[in-house]
Amino acid sequence: SEDAYTHPQPHACFIQSVSDDLVREGGIMDLWTREARLFKYGSGTGSNFSDLRGDAEPLSGGGVSSGLMSFLKIGDVAAGSIKSGGTTRRAAKMVCLDVDHPDIEKFVNWKVKEEQKVAALVAGSKKLRELINELFAAIHGWSDDSEKFDPKKNRDLRKVIKAAQRAQMPFSYVERIIHLAKQGYTSVAFDEYDTDWNSEAYQTVSGQNANNSIRVSNEFMQSVESDGDWPLYWRTEKVKASNGERDPQPCKVLRAQELWEQITYAAWASADPGLQFDSTINEWHTCPVDGPIRASNPCSEYMFLDDTACNLASLNLLQFRDPETGELDIEKFRHGTRLWTIVLEISVLMAQFPSKRIAELSYEFRTLGLGYANLGTYLMVNGISYDSPQALAICGAITAIMHTTSYATSAEMSKELGSFPGYERNRASMLRVLRNHRRAAFRVADSEYEGLMMKPMGIDSQHCPPDLLRAAQEDSDRALKLGEKHGFRNAQVTVIAPTGTIGLVMDCDTTGI
Repeated sequence: SEDAYTHPQPHACFIQSVSDDLVREGGIMDLWTREARLFKYGSGTGSNFSDLRGDAEPLSGGGVSSGLMSFLKIGDVAAGSIKSGGTTRRAAKMVCLDVDHPDIEKFVNWKVKEEQKVAALVAGSKKLRELINELFAAIHGWSDDSEKFDPKKNRDLRKVIKAAQRAQMPFSYVERIIHLAKQGYTSVAFDEYDTDWNSEAYQTVSGQNANNSIRVSNEFMQSVESDGDWPLYWRTEKVKASNGERDPQPCKVLRAQELWEQITYAAWASADPGLQFDSTINEWHTCPVDGPIRASNPCSEYMFLDDTACNLASLNLLQFRDPETGELDIEKFRHGTRLWTIVLEISVLMAQFPSKRIAELSYEFRTLGLGYANLGTYLMVNGISYDSPQALAICGAITAIMHTTSYATSAEMSKELGSFPGYERNRASMLRVLRNHRRAAFRVADSEYEGLMMKPMGIDSQHCPPDLLRAAQEDSDRALKLGEKHGFRNAQVTVIAPTGTIGLVMDCDTTGI
């Protein structure tokens, strides 16, 4: 449309590509523009920055790169300057990085160091203000006006100056206070900082406007277990090696366990980085022919190809609970799932997108994001312990019913409207993924799964209510049968979002899963 409102932006989750180019379309600076366009209308976006060259990596025109981190800091400041949807909420942003990137250590420890800066600002500002007040008091409290400004004669002033030196207070500040006191000042304004995440202390450091995640492979985790080495590669070397059909030469080699220790410490100290298990994610990828899954949206519920989008909707599970029996009304839940799958499919047609590429791929793959919320409340009102085997089985069954009912609905739409354009070339992979979902519903032996190194936790029939288990298995059978016959209208249909905002609107007592 000619304006931003005739066709709204119903999609909440975006994954955008970024190439190792400074100013051209698809490059680094272009990404900040595309991100701003999304943040303005309240959406979140994630990108994998692994194609960007590392610090000191050679440039084709001579010289060396300033490195990944210098550009991430630009994007961080840009995101922090934008109020999402014009409200008080800040931008939602995800930064992903492959574990073999040459700047991986700097990325891992980024927020740890920024947290240390905040601690220094808070503690330092309080101590400096205390010392400034003590300096003024020592000067003006000295009775002899001819001695009060001379630390050799004013014992109180000399004592405070020594305390300031021990506290590493810049001596220029001490001299400044003495000069101001000579001019009659009895105090000066000196701000104290605090650790509130909206405070000025956090606004002065970088890395506060995105979730950071590392893409770890099975090979890396195996190296951690075996205490092996882990190579890092120049980005240009990986491209040259791929083009030359040879193995890349590492620019640096780390002990995998040492890097793992840095990752776990950073996550403990600053809550980042998170982990995205790249190998497992791509083993469940429905469309691998069109490329790997490299990143996610900010909350990590949506994982698909670069330059795609997902529209979210969540069902409040408590609304599907029979108040007398406490049981889930399965037919009602199926109907809600079916209805909202159709609604989300329609929204693909009415949406506006931030770039031509995302619009094209949204039409080509038609990914949807139906989920549920209030699971914790559903379990609590039924007297079920949240982390019990029964809770896990119920969660698995409810998820399977929603997931496979949505896929069955997608297959029915495919019968009438045709499959999504990318289906035929990805048909074998997509049906393999659906077969594995069905196997999890029936909790088959690990040997029966196709193409999975890490096997899923199937629904435990000993702890799952029989009607839920039967419905999950029936719906899994139906989705696979219809998909084999008609294909699917959508490459993905469900996600479990945190529902931090819409959960409040829906009057949920608990959010997410």
